Amino acid sequence: MQLDEKALPRELTRRIMVGDVPVGGGAPVSVQSMCTTRTADAAATLAQIDKLAKAGCEIIRVAVPDAASLDGFEHICAESPLPVVADIHFDYRLALGAAARGAAALRVNPGNIGSWERVDAVIDACGEAGIPIRIGVNAGSLDDKVATRQDLTLPEKLVASARGFVEHFRDRGFLDIVLSAKAHSVPTTLATYRALSEALPDVPLHVGVTEAGTLRQGTVKNAAGVGILLEKGIGDTMRLSLTADPVEEVGVAWELLSALGMRRRFPELVSCPTCGRCQVDMIPIAEEVGERLSGVKAPISVAVMGCVVNGPGEASDADLGVACGRGQAMLFESGKPLRKVAADKIVDELMAEIARRFPGAFDA
Repeated sequence: MQLDEKALPRELTRRIMVGDVPVGGGAPVSVQSMCTTRTADAAATLAQIDKLAKAGCEIIRVAVPDAASLDGFEHICAESPLPVVADIHFDYRLALGAAARGAAALRVNPGNIGSWERVDAVIDACGEAGIPIRIGVNAGSLDDKVATRQDLTLPEKLVASARGFVEHFRDRGFLDIVLSAKAHSVPTTLATYRALSEALPDVPLHVGVTEAGTLRQGTVKNAAGVGILLEKGIGDTMRLSLTADPVEEVGVAWELLSALGMRRRFPELVSCPTCGRCQVDMIPIAEEVGERLSGVKAPISVAVMGCVVNGPGEASDADLGVACGRGQAMLFESGKPLRKVAADKIVDELMAEIARRFPGAFDA
């Protein structure tokens, strides 16, 4: 394949469809998460999927750990507002069942499915169902022949394992592949995905730092690892793994995409860190604005600045904002002053101005 040297890596990958969501081929980087409910409890799982969809999740994955989960899985697929990916480990028969019961895609690690005959059965089932497969390789479950090699680094093992699986799938004529090769180390993640992007430039990549930790640590690790990759054009879809409510994963993902200037679905809050010049109690004002912006459904930028030094000038690219002073604040639009407001009315006046200028922003 001849490559366009000016194109971003994600523009060169093969486009596949997960339900109605395009992945690869220059499609917008999609946001994924995974349910924490038991799949056998379809009602609870669908309730969580609904929350995730409202938060901006575009593809949802659910575990299928046993045959007892398949009935619930089928009901979830039929009722879910999002395309549902079945997460399969070890038992290839669960993959066959999920493919037959409405999965939009499967996630499998060929290294723990067993024999190639079992892997081939899964490939054939997905081919018949017309659904893609995410080949998910993890640092803890590599191809046995690669895992024991002492001459390879962990990123090299991940890449070698992934390449071997992709080549096998291709040899069987199955091309609707998404690939992930995850580790909990940020440097390992970066080295692995950079190498995969070069070695398999046509395969869409699912990026993320796995087992990244709780909300704060996991956010930092994913922002560092995934952010660097996305900025270089590597990555077609992502899940930011957090030991937290999966809704948090989706929020962090969208904030990362927004910070990189790639996609914005929700408001951005621009606020200064405060200093000795600040003449108002800045932190609770900014926190209240941020909390009330969580109900806004518009990709706007809102600034809360602590003084005239960091006021309309430095936040001139914000759609709306306030620059606070002693006992009052200046409400501004795109850096231009609108009017003064009393200190105890700052948040209410700012929210009212958003509602006036962006009709429907607060609609559910």
